[in-house]
Amino acid sequence: MNDIRFDIGSLHAAYASGMSVEAVIETVFQRISEADDPGIFIHLASKAELLAEAEALGGFDPVAKPLWGAPFAVKDNIDVAGMPTTAGCAEYAYLPAKDATVVARLRAAGALVVGKTNLDQFATGLVGVRTPYPVPRNAIDPKLVPGGSSCGSAVATARAIVSFALGTDTAGSGRIPAGLNNIVGLKPTVGALSAAGVVPACRTLDCVSVFALTVDDAHSVFRAAAAKDDADPYSRAIAAPPLGPRPPVLSVGVPAKADREFFGDAAMQAGFETALRTLEQLGCRLVEIPFGDFYATANLLYEGAWLAERYAAIADFMDLNEAAMHPVTRQIIGGARKLSAADAFKGLYALQAYKTRLAPVIASVDLFCVPTAPTHYSLEAVLADPIVTNSRLGTYTNFVNLLDMSGIAVPTGKRDDDLPMSVTLLAAAGKDALTAALARDLHQASDLGLGATGWTMPASPAKTFQPDTDMIELVVVGAHLSGMPLNGQLRDLGARFSRAAKTASAYRLYALAGQSVPKPGLVRVGNGGMRIDVEIWRLSPDAFGRFVAAIPPPLGIGTVELADGSSAKGFLAETAGLSAAADISAFGGWRNFVASSSEPRQRLESAPSN
Repeated sequence: MNDIRFDIGSLHAAYASGMSVEAVIETVFQRISEADDPGIFIHLASKAELLAEAEALGGFDPVAKPLWGAPFAVKDNIDVAGMPTTAGCAEYAYLPAKDATVVARLRAAGALVVGKTNLDQFATGLVGVRTPYPVPRNAIDPKLVPGGSSCGSAVATARAIVSFALGTDTAGSGRIPAGLNNIVGLKPTVGALSAAGVVPACRTLDCVSVFALTVDDAHSVFRAAAAKDDADPYSRAIAAPPLGPRPPVLSVGVPAKADREFFGDAAMQAGFETALRTLEQLGCRLVEIPFGDFYATANLLYEGAWLAERYAAIADFMDLNEAAMHPVTRQIIGGARKLSAADAFKGLYALQAYKTRLAPVIASVDLFCVPTAPTHYSLEAVLADPIVTNSRLGTYTNFVNLLDMSGIAVPTGKRDDDLPMSVTLLAAAGKDALTAALARDLHQASDLGLGATGWTMPASPAKTFQPDTDMIELVVVGAHLSGMPLNGQLRDLGARFSRAAKTASAYRLYALAGQSVPKPGLVRVGNGGMRIDVEIWRLSPDAFGRFVAAIPPPLGIGTVELADGSSAKGFLAETAGLSAAADISAFGGWRNFVASSSEPRQRLESAPSN
């Protein structure tokens, strides 16, 4: 029974083969007993409660309920009806009458709440030791801190006590614990998952996060929970499409070598460089980015406006019960009492200045890759210097929500000392599916076991892009291909990559003359045609119309037949525009031609990105 795999794909396969949900619930409690770690959970559901909840699901139906029978844990600053919410402070506890919106949505999708997990008190910390309860033990190495503030949720997931767990992330609390426990930590776009029913830390920055054993599981939970919620004034509608394939070529911003900070941890530095090489092997183009302004933005998080916001969230309680608080938490949040309204506005002004400077930097690449943490810290080191060690752990996390970025922490291997190695992929708001698609491939390439289980990586589901009835397919053949200079025009319109393909054997490809940005022309011919490499992207009807209206001659949009017998709208060239054009059909596609020709490649590299 204890061999039951809890990654959702494997769990559902077992259910489909006749395994009972009762067996899963028994396994949950057996693993809790075997972990022998009183620091993981603050409150547990009873077996009877879980069995009753499972009975209410009805028969196994993963279509209607995509998380059917998956046990999950909830960080104890998120409400679960009938379970006390403590936020890591027993004196603060209250009994909510209803679930937080995100919990309700996951229950509606068939998931089962096992219990409430430990945390850095009031979600203030990245270390996982700022709790009046026992400190959870890191699932990989008990000498290390478990990571916070979502420590209990991360450890419960890494030990496969649950299939997934909810955390929160304001400064990195959904990413640092993932990196320290060899699991996936999805930090969605702020507002994508409702924060109604969540004890706030910084209401303007808080988001609910997801811990899972695989990227596919994390994204499935995200899809089940994401929705606009009128009960949360910071909620917003963020697209949550199925996890399809990623574009073949992506530009990935990485901290410039001179700006990388590991605080003397050579093993972490080496692990990061190995992860970057893997990205290159996956077809990514690395772009070094000066990181000074990102670090300066990160420093704002525990100053002025956002420190005051933490105090505002619990001021009534803290002013009457300060002695009940963890001393480090009390020290940090209490510092806000020295701040004025003018200090808060200074912080807001500084942030806006950094946002303005960094917006074109963020837009210049498809996404970013940074170390999840710059170093690992032992329990002993953190207890000896709780403020500095915590601050250093947030080097690559603190700026993310301030700059309205989405992210996902993903294991990439083991360091030279066998400790876990993790990187975080970051992108602009709304690009949650893009970071997840690359994270899935990066995780698969690591060939790691899952969490602390020793289970092998499951086979990745087929990378198909499910049809969207409200989207129009567009065949691109040249400068709009992924990684090419004009691909940004598609991304700016919200286009999503669908798949790589080939045309039918009825086309010739020409390198057009006199173009400011090198581009080809695809022409249908009666005889002598070839199959040409293309990509298919999807746009909304409005975006498609705006895109087509901007296409300059001799290019236009027509119907392109594909090798699989289907067809879609795509780029075609007028034959009148082929004067002085070179027939490059023999290369099989524009990307091959560019790679083989130094002159077009030089022109491409000097062309604008949008």
